[in-house]
Amino acid sequence: MTSALFALGPWLRAFAFTQLVEVPIYRRAFACSTLEAFTASALTHPVVWFGLFGPYWHASYLTKSVTAECFAWLVEAAYFSARGRKRTLLWSFVANGASVGLGLLSRALFGVP
Repeated sequence: MTSALFALGPWLRAFAFTQLVEVPIYRRAFACSTLEAFTASALTHPVVWFGLFGPYWHASYLTKSVTAECFAWLVEAAYFSARGRKRTLLWSFVANGASVGLGLLSRALFGVP
């Protein structure tokens, strides 16, 4: 059990970081609840982390990154669009771009997430 939790540690840190960045953007952009904003990334982040960056897809890091971000951008936009929100492609792009950019900056400066 401990080894399974240890293996989830990097994902949990990245997931928490993503939520800290994206939830406020979505809340402001869509005037939605924290739960609605949280759910968008909760739908995509595990697929990106365990699926697209998992050990079974043998592609370059660049290919995986572009595919993962396009997936998250479009699925989160579709999620908000289905909930009646407007300008979902724009705001999903902003939220995902912010989390990627700040995540890369944080990793370069502090080694996390």
